Amino acid sequence: MVIPVHDLNPLRRTPWVTYALIAANVVILLLTPGMLPRSLPQAVTACRQEAFDYRFGAIPRELVKDRPLPVVVTGRAVLTQRGPACAIGPPSYHKNPVLSVFTAMFVHAGWLHLLGNMLFLLVFGNNVEDRFRKIPYLIFYVACGYVAAYGFAFVHPGSVEPLVGASGAIAGVLGAYLALYPRARVWSLVPFLFFIPLKIPAWVVLGLWFALQWAYSFGPAAGGGGVAYVAHVFGFLAGLLVGLIVRASGSQRAVST
Repeated sequence: MVIPVHDLNPLRRTPWVTYALIAANVVILLLTPGMLPRSLPQAVTACRQEAFDYRFGAIPRELVKDRPLPVVVTGRAVLTQRGPACAIGPPSYHKNPVLSVFTAMFVHAGWLHLLGNMLFLLVFGNNVEDRFRKIPYLIFYVACGYVAAYGFAFVHPGSVEPLVGASGAIAGVLGAYLALYPRARVWSLVPFLFFIPLKIPAWVVLGLWFALQWAYSFGPAAGGGGVAYVAHVFGFLAGLLVGLIVRASGSQRAVST
């Protein structure tokens, strides 16, 4: 997979919404239990992080049934015959499954997860925001996140693993970028012995990215890595559809004028 670094696609306006989304994701990661100072045993910190994910993540079974799980990870570590484990029990909070899709977009599993997502958002989100304008872009971003999460939930309705991360929403941004700027050039790092910087058309970069997501979702490599690839597919297709509509409406206005 190639790693995009910078696209050669000029902007007309500063992408403040994209910058704000990146800043919000960074701040929230810093406030999660796993990122707080290690004054507690590692098992306790891990259980508190898992409980945080259950509270603010989107759980497919909750989304499909539209009601919270009766039993979740509580954040307390207990000692078992196999070693430390996280206790489970009734939640001590009220959770709205629909709202959890929104909060899940700002929760990440660590710095590697966050930085990968934010790199794609920074490279491709600025031009999509420039084309959509700020408020429509923000609505579009959140809507793609919802399509991605609910798409995953309906493919895996029995899953009780929390979905966290902005990748579903960002996948929508990538789909819109592909529809709007397929020929834009993107400086990318290509893994060949070492990472070689090459200037590649956006349709190649994003096409390869989507092909990998599809393969890991429905192809021979399906089911690997604990990553919600199906959510990426749904988000990307939603963004691609909206991008094609925006592109067509812009062409019609150009013809009419």
